[in-house]
Amino acid sequence: MKEQFIRTELIYGEEGLKKLNNARVAVFGVGGVGGYVVEALVRSGVGAIDIIDNDTVAESNLNRQIIATHSTVGKYKVDVLKDRILDINPDIKVNAYKTFFLPETEDEFDFTLYDYVVDAIDTVSGKLSLVMKANAADTPIISAMGAGNKTDPSGFMVADISQTSVCPLCRVMRKELGKRGVKKLKVVYSKEKPVSPDKELLSALMEKEETTKRSIPGSTAFVPAVCGLIIAGEVVNDIVRK
Repeated sequence: MKEQFIRTELIYGEEGLKKLNNARVAVFGVGGVGGYVVEALVRSGVGAIDIIDNDTVAESNLNRQIIATHSTVGKYKVDVLKDRILDINPDIKVNAYKTFFLPETEDEFDFTLYDYVVDAIDTVSGKLSLVMKANAADTPIISAMGAGNKTDPSGFMVADISQTSVCPLCRVMRKELGKRGVKKLKVVYSKEKPVSPDKELLSALMEKEETTKRSIPGSTAFVPAVCGLIIAGEVVNDIVRK
């Protein structure tokens, strides 16, 4: 094993490092949460990673996204992240897809190729499609249930979707998954009640960005990062213990 993974091997042993090196993980969405997931997986010795996102780095990403710097604004997130990944571990296999995962694009991906899938996307329809595709392929999946408008990074917890409460996104996902006969889904979520953004500032921001979204969530430098690192820890530990 390469010297850069010696400290990790002290924790997981030679066999654990081999499992990580032989694993292929897909991370859908590489923004505030997903970027930190990828960072930790790569530094943990995962041997192959697929990164999926069609967004470009915006100036408004500078407050929280690990790939966002003034020099990367305007570039595709997956391109920036691929360069960062290979700078950390030149031996890793990286597949970068400039696309958003939606029901219309789901057939572009073969989920049987993955040892684990990370859902770090924003849309409910996309999240549901990810879960259904992963379940059909019998591939483990973990979903981020949202970090927007929250300020307490210590509030995140790992749970099955059936055991969640308070979180509005969890409530929607439980209902929709139930309609589809899905009873189990590992998620990272928080019971913290979201902050209500300043209405005037939010309205001005939405007008400036010419968005069709119903709202734009506020975010901090630390909440999405913690959510992403918790997810990465679950993925690494599940792979090693498999």
